[in-house]
Amino acid sequence: MSNEELQNKFIELIQLAQESRIDISGEMGRLQKKIRSSTQTENAWKHVELARHVERPYSLDYINRIFSDFTELHGDRAFGDDPAIVGGLAFFDHQPVTIIGHQKGRTLEQRVLRNGGMANPEGYRKAMRLAKEAEKFKRPVITFVDTPGAYPGLGAEERGIGESIARNLREWSRLKTPVICIIIGEGGSGGALGICVGDRVYMLENSVYSVISPEGCASILLRDSSRAKDAAAMLRISSEDLMAFKVIDGIIKEPSGGAHSDPDATAATIKEILAKDIPALMRCGSEELVRARKKKISAIGHYSD
Repeated sequence: MSNEELQNKFIELIQLAQESRIDISGEMGRLQKKIRSSTQTENAWKHVELARHVERPYSLDYINRIFSDFTELHGDRAFGDDPAIVGGLAFFDHQPVTIIGHQKGRTLEQRVLRNGGMANPEGYRKAMRLAKEAEKFKRPVITFVDTPGAYPGLGAEERGIGESIARNLREWSRLKTPVICIIIGEGGSGGALGICVGDRVYMLENSVYSVISPEGCASILLRDSSRAKDAAAMLRISSEDLMAFKVIDGIIKEPSGGAHSDPDATAATIKEILAKDIPALMRCGSEELVRARKKKISAIGHYSD
């Protein structure tokens, strides 16, 4: 039953109760609970749809709008280059920076080339190489996260996809240079975390960030892949949820209708945040950055005995 049908049913019950003077408070309570659950499910799925919108800006769209003189660098110096992750050098208001981001690809040909933004081990090792280079030359690192997850193919497993992501988690947590991460679309599991350990982590308003895709969660936990919408609500993947859990540091507002409705305005908002954070973080000492970052990571999440 849709949310609209539940609302109509609720109105009918109220009218019936008034006309018949029957106590149906119990039924009304149960129906209100269903309405709230349905609303949460629809809202969660709306975020998923907007995060996956085919016209949503990707990393290169923001890079070209926010930075100047971007020079892309390639290869992990071990196996090869991975087009699913782009990275290189640029300037942000005369400040040299290193930029790293997932890139899904706009056309069918580009999506095949970039594997839909699902990186192989060489992509994460390329990101690590660029981050270490940034540390050496004291350049801040800005990452744009947008991936369904790391690529789970046989070749990726043979070349150590799990090890490459785990190494990035360890090394990025102790990089002695500022790191700012922005989730611009999908933040899928370890594929996102591989370049999403930073001093500041932001989400665009309609992006999502979760340990597994709604479809994967529905198949594994709910035993029914058709219940992806229910799984999305259960996963608490919206920017509001992640902000409440203190997993992220802030939410970047999007234009009405989503980032794709006005990419220039979205890029301008991101630029304002970078203009504030980069100078503030650059004033911190390297040891201070690492201590604060580790403290921040350790404080994420909660549990009860």
